[in-house]
Amino acid sequence: MKTLKNLLVLLIVTTVVFSCKNEAEPEVKTVAVETAEKVKELDPNATYAKAEFTIEGMTCAMGCAKMIEGNLNKMEGVKTAVVDFERELAMVEFDEAKVNHSSLEETVNNSGESYAVKEIKTVDSFQAKKECDPNCKKECCQDKTEAEKKECAKDCKKACCASKA
Repeated sequence: MKTLKNLLVLLIVTTVVFSCKNEAEPEVKTVAVETAEKVKELDPNATYAKAEFTIEGMTCAMGCAKMIEGNLNKMEGVKTAVVDFERELAMVEFDEAKVNHSSLEETVNNSGESYAVKEIKTVDSFQAKKECDPNCKKECCQDKTEAEKKECAKDCKKACCASKA
């Protein structure tokens, strides 16, 4: 019995001594991670064209417009793509050898069932943002002072200028 007690004590002491470390060092693991976005390599000898088209069916700027913009930017041969939700306008600069109007339209249509491309055209430069008219004659602006109308010209999101052509 005494031998059994001694063996048990020795086993407990050995377990405690070897299992407890005073200086625990964290285990460092290196994991290779593939990046989600690949850097686009643009052909410096390519002929780039610019296209503008309206997109019908978008319901929000952060969801619809950004998703379509992202899908267009992912296309092989697209240099830049910007979708303006307020104007329902997409502006895309692309390599003519790799992308055409049909492929741009197909990408937008594949982004969702409710999106439709209208009036696609090649342009020399993109349309500037619509400027508000400080002489706004809309009903919502009739009671505004000249200063308030000029303020509206700076900030096109106000009601009196929101739907100007």
